[in-house]
Order: sequence, then structure tokens, then C-alpha cells
Amino acid sequence: MQATIKADRGLFSYPKYWAHCYGSAPFLPMSRAEMDELGWDSCDIILVTGDAYVDHPSFGMAIIGRLLEAHGYRVGIIAQPDWQNKNDFMKLGKPNLYFGVTAGNMDSMINRYTADKKLRHDDAYTPNNEGGKRPDRAVTVYSQRCREAFKDVPIIIGGIEASLRRIAHYDYWSEKVRRSVLFDAKADLLMFGNAERPLVEVTHRLAAGEAISDITDVRGTAIIVKQPLPEWQGVDSTSLDRPGKIDPIPSPYIMEPDCEGENENKGSQPAAETQAQPIVVQPAERRKPWEQVYVKLPAFEVVRDNKTLYAHANRILHQETNPGCARALLQRHGDRHIWINPPAMPLETEEMDAVFDLPYQRVPHPAYGEAKIPAYDMIRFSVNIMRGCFGGCTFCSITEHEGRIIQSRSEDSIIREIEQIRDTVPGFTGVISDLGGPTANMYRLRCKSAKAEATCRRPSCVYPSICAHMDTDHKPTIDLYRRARDLPGIKKILIASGVRYDLAIEDPNYVKELAKHHVGGYLKIAPEHTEDGPLSKMMKPGMGTYYRFKELFDKYSKEAGKEQYLIPYFIASHPGTTDEDMLALAIWLKENRFKLDQVQNFYPSPMATATTLYHTEVNSLRKVKKDSENVPSAKGEIHRRLHKAMLRYHDPKNFAQIRKALVKMGREDLIGRGPQHLVPPESASEKRQKAAKPRRGERAMTKHTGFKNAASPNPGNKKRSHKTKRNNQQSH
Repeated sequence: MQATIKADRGLFSYPKYWAHCYGSAPFLPMSRAEMDELGWDSCDIILVTGDAYVDHPSFGMAIIGRLLEAHGYRVGIIAQPDWQNKNDFMKLGKPNLYFGVTAGNMDSMINRYTADKKLRHDDAYTPNNEGGKRPDRAVTVYSQRCREAFKDVPIIIGGIEASLRRIAHYDYWSEKVRRSVLFDAKADLLMFGNAERPLVEVTHRLAAGEAISDITDVRGTAIIVKQPLPEWQGVDSTSLDRPGKIDPIPSPYIMEPDCEGENENKGSQPAAETQAQPIVVQPAERRKPWEQVYVKLPAFEVVRDNKTLYAHANRILHQETNPGCARALLQRHGDRHIWINPPAMPLETEEMDAVFDLPYQRVPHPAYGEAKIPAYDMIRFSVNIMRGCFGGCTFCSITEHEGRIIQSRSEDSIIREIEQIRDTVPGFTGVISDLGGPTANMYRLRCKSAKAEATCRRPSCVYPSICAHMDTDHKPTIDLYRRARDLPGIKKILIASGVRYDLAIEDPNYVKELAKHHVGGYLKIAPEHTEDGPLSKMMKPGMGTYYRFKELFDKYSKEAGKEQYLIPYFIASHPGTTDEDMLALAIWLKENRFKLDQVQNFYPSPMATATTLYHTEVNSLRKVKKDSENVPSAKGEIHRRLHKAMLRYHDPKNFAQIRKALVKMGREDLIGRGPQHLVPPESASEKRQKAAKPRRGERAMTKHTGFKNAASPNPGNKKRSHKTKRNNQQSH
């Protein structure tokens, strides 16, 4: 297939910067001493990251640093600096071009807090798994410290944290809508997505002497402007929304089938006559409807206070993610605007290969000594074979960050990396822990119609059903698996990335290959739920697809003489989930003899569609109106804890909470000790504990009067604390 979504210029087509004469560094320097050993008097670019520096292509800063180095720039890294003052941000000196700032591979808030907003005490991206080595909202804090260190140096922010905060967004931790991170960080430019293309272009333009304030037209970037860019035509976002499914914009290819494939099989046309035809002079090519067009979104102050318009703005944002036809976005913040250029074009296979073939050491920087970095230990024997995901799950932000178009490496490039792991990585025992990416089985799967791919605005290529244009042939993946496991010194290739089973059942040969050779006893898959209500808000397939995959998996496991099991993964408290839905899931788990050890509550990450559903309780998957469908969402610690408890119905710690909910729901029939019951009745010990606890009224009386009960004073409480007095004043 010849791609029509293609960049005007190759990633490695730029002339190298003069400093390429220094060659590549063993590790990108983290200290002045290392710079001296390399013969550098300064760094051209300094990257600041919230992760430990691991020189491996699974770590964003390593990819960015090595890519810039390949273009001839001297790149230094400041990893996990002390953010309390500017000193650590000055230790490599003043960069010649700019500071590049990221929170790391994870959003700093998700890294720091659980889905229940509890503080984590560990950090997998830090030596010895130590927590507290990065600040909350790291991109903002690091950028401010860079500005304090060197006021006149440009600051470019990027990575997952900046990507998902590039526009006004709901912030789960503060429970309010925050403005674009570009304003809070006071940075000069934001890059979203994997960002190799915009990074290389912007760096070369800065090196050529162009001011960063003049760089406004680069795809995959966002900037602050006082007014829309000249020569761009604006349209109001409310004029673009349509009822029902997202309608495609008018296609410039009038005679081509649309993305739904509705016109593909209407019969063949008669062959053209062989006699001479008159010559028709074609008019000049018309500008495509999305070119030089920006969408004016409701202002930050409006979406902050109006949930319906927040849902509308988020819906429009997700329509503008296809680099082939996306328009720029404009959103006012006070007296200025955030301007978001269309996404960068995806990398070609040759460019992906070149990025992954850069001279990574594949180990942590020597400065960490023998310290263990859990995130590195998890991936050091794994290989990333592709990027992107066209699944469109509403709770996931991969599409907003990596894009919907799959970018795959060549088979040769992947094999070279496996051989490099085998030959150079300490501790390798012959087992590759994963060949995957965001999804295990989307390698080299793309739209079969290049023109449809370039104009499609569907949020998912597989929901509610697999698009007729989508290629589901897993042969390239099967061929890759076979070639990889036939390599000398390779004992086994495991697949740890999530398998998209609705795609897998389209090609049973893939399921057979997977079950026979690449599962170590258990395969994790993610139905996420059993009920249609939450599944429709997740944009996930129904359980019939799961049962079909299970049937194939069990069949091929048995044929291979292996006893293997599926471990399903579920999310509690997802928007659209009622208490009855969670109860139905709990009953399904018990009937199928699943006792889950680790369960996850829905985590509202910035900019995800499901986060919009959670915040607004408005169904933004359809046209947003004042009377749009209400989406129930479990909010508050008690309600979310109940939904999570349902997934662990077998845990005695959850019995009391589940029993209380069952009584409230009128489902006392599920309380008992039989196989048809979900939880046992209250035990004698529970009754004794309950009787020993003071009733709520008694606790309140003790708190406000200092007495255990109305008749019996407690001398020990005669002197009440200042805090208790203040509580009394507030209560009265």
C-alpha cells in the first residue's frame, strides 16, 4: 500500500550540525566531568527528565537524545534533578539552543498517586524503586526552574504529561479544569506525540538562527498566540458537530469510497471505450477542506464552568487527530490563545528502523552503579516492534499521544535488536520477554485504502465493528514470530503486550501460533467488563468476542498439549458503570471461578474521552446537546471502593461492604453459604465487632461533648483540643 499520509521531508534528510565531528558519546553526559572527557565546552541541548537516565529505546529521553546526537548536536541530560532550587539545572551550564523538558515516561501525577489518590511510596523509574524523586506536575516545576537558571534560554516541553495537557483539561487530582500546561509552565513551545519530526525540524531552525517565537508552523507543536495565525481560515467548533456517528469531512476524492466502505461493491463499471477521447484540461487542484483551517474551540473560562461545552470541546479535539486531515485548534485563555497545529506525520518504516538502530547502550547510566531500576528490569529483554493504536478505547490516551496509524519497524530491524540483546545485554538467558508495543497484534496492520486512511475521522477502526477497510491479516506478525524464535541462542519468545482479541479472531492462524509457541502458561487479555452499558462507553467489544477467542485459544492450547489459561483484566468504576453492572460482573467472575488478586479502579487521565465522561457525565461519544444522555459515574471514595470490592468478592475484607450494597439493591438472595451466593452472611465475630463499636450518634456525642455517652462523663476529655473547639464552632 502506498501511503498518502507522508511527511514532506525525511527525518534524516537534514544536513548535520557542525558538532557532529565529536561523534557519538558512550552515554549522553550527566555531569561536567563527562563533558570534559568528550571535549565539549558546552551542550547544544539539555534534556531535563523525571526518570533515571537509561540508554534504551524504551525510554523517551534516550530516543530523543540519541536522535539529536545523530543530527550532530551535543546533548546533555539532567535526570531527576533536585527541584527545590535552580542549582541542579545549572550543573551542565547554559545550553546553546534550548532546554527540553519532560516528566518522563509516565505522567508525574499518575506516577505519584494511585487511582484512589493515595500516595505511592515507590517509583519504578528511579534507582532502587525510591519514591519522591520527582515533583508533582513535573513539567511545570522543571520548566520554571530552567527559567530561573537561564532566563533567556528557550524552553520546549514534551512527553506524555505535556501531550495530554496541551489544551484545557479536567484534572482529577484537583477536581477542576486546568488551563493548558503551556501557560503554567511558561514554556516557549510544546511538542505532543512521540515528536521526532517536530523536534528535528525545530532544532535545525533554531540552530540556523531563527527565533523560537517565529517558529509557529510546525506540525505536532502548540504555541501561545495573541491572535490566530495569518492566512488561516477559522471555523467555529459548533458548526462541525453532527448527530450520531462522527461524519467525515467532505472528501476531495469525490469518486472514492468513504471510510465506511459503503461504495466498494456496487458492481464493476464497463470498460472504457478504446477509441480516441477528447483531451480535458484539468483545473488547478483545489485546496483540501482542512488545509489552512483552524477550529475555534470554546474558551478555557467557558469549558471550566460549563460541562456540556467541555464535553463538546473534547469531542471536537478527538475528531482532529488524523494527521492526514486534522485541522489546527485554537482555544482562548484570558487575553491569549493556545494554538495547536495538526499532528505530525507518522514515521515511515525506514525512519522507525533508523531511530531504533541508534547507538543505545541498552543499560542505565554508570552513575547509578549497582542500583536496580525496576522499569528497566521489566523491559531490558523486550523489543518494541510498533507504535500507535487504532482501538480507540476511551480510557486510554495512546491515540492522543502516539496516534491511530500504526508505525511498524521492518522485520530485519527487529531481528537485529534481538541479536543485540542476545550478544550484549548482561543477564540474558535466551528468553525475549516481549515482542510488542501498545498492542501485541497490530504490527503492520493499516487501512487498506490509503485515501480513506488519510480522510477518516472515526475514533476507532474496530468499534462498534471492524471497519471494512482495516487489514486484519496477521501473517507479517506470524512470520516475525517464527523468524525470531529460530534465531540461534533464542530459547523462547514471549508475548506480554496486550492482545487485541477482536482482531485476533479474524485470523485464527495467529491465535494458533500464539497458543502453541508464545504463552508461558497464562495469557492476559482485557475484556474490561461484561455488561453492555460500560462496554459501550469504553468502546470495547462484547463478551461474545471474548468467548470466541477463548474457544480458539483453548482449542489450540489443547492441540499443542499445553495447559494454558486466560487471565481477564477488568476495570471498576468506569463511566457508564452502575452498581448493578458491577454486581453482574462479580457474579460472572464467581460463576467462572475467577478470584482476581490485583484489580484496578478507573483512573481519569487528562484528555482521555472517558475522563470527559467522568467529569461531565455527558455522553460525548455522540453529538453533545443540553439534553444529551447522562452517563453514570462512580465518584467519591466510598462508591469507587464498592465497585472495586465487587471485583474481589472473595476477599473477607469486602464482605461487609458488599452485603450492605446487596441489601440496598434488594439482592439479599446473594447472601449465603451456597454456591449460588456471592458473599456469606455476617459471622459471629463480625457481629461481636459491630456490637463493640459505638453507634454513629454516640461517636458524634463523644466528639462534640467530650462524653462517651449521655449519662457517663469522661474526665479524660474535659480538656478539649483547639481543633475540637473549632469543629464545635463550625458545627453550630
